[in-house]
Amino acid sequence: MSALPWLDTRSHWFPDPESALDEPDGLLAIGGDLHPDRLLNAYSQGIFPWFSDDQPILWWSPNPRCVLFPPHVHIARSLRRRLNRDELRITVDCAFEDVIRDCGRLREEGTWITGDMEAAYCHLHELGHAHSFEAWNADGQLVGGLYGVAVGRCFFGESMFSRQRDASKIVFVHVARQLERWGYALLDCQVENSHLLSLGAERISRRRFLTILRENVDHPAGHDWRMDWFWGRESDT
Repeated sequence: MSALPWLDTRSHWFPDPESALDEPDGLLAIGGDLHPDRLLNAYSQGIFPWFSDDQPILWWSPNPRCVLFPPHVHIARSLRRRLNRDELRITVDCAFEDVIRDCGRLREEGTWITGDMEAAYCHLHELGHAHSFEAWNADGQLVGGLYGVAVGRCFFGESMFSRQRDASKIVFVHVARQLERWGYALLDCQVENSHLLSLGAERISRRRFLTILRENVDHPAGHDWRMDWFWGRESDT
């Protein structure tokens, strides 16, 4: 880690993502801060922060990258049956602070969502750059959610949680379909896992990922952050 560049808080510069380490995969730089301008600059270049309370800020750009192209979301038969039950109400930006808090606190394997990270992304939300999607049960309880950062026509998913079986999958399907409706190029999933791959996410090279970003992050999405796609009102059922 000693060979990695330390970032200066007086500048929002990042090294070329292609210079990231192979081991650990994608580690690019250390230090800096979580200022909104730095975070937005990072995401627009395919870079994200990921660190623990006992570490300095670590910046990553892994290769390959795990992404979902919104039209390619996969809906398994069992998930389709749960969607058809119409048990959950999906909203956007109705409970950002609750979603990011629960994403951090409900992970059995621990979390990288430190207090500083939570505060930084809540600030991004206040500025209109970070967004949450929520799932509510019939009793009005928040049972699932996902949050991330939007830059141009790219949405960078950060984390999701579930208090009820398949709630996070149901949210994910709605996010993918809503992003497709809005004309987004991709939903960045950062690092692969079996859960994401089962929902249609795929691995692409960092070079291809960066090409997609360059083509889309400077194009305003031009929509309000309100849900206008819902399961049961479209042909998916």
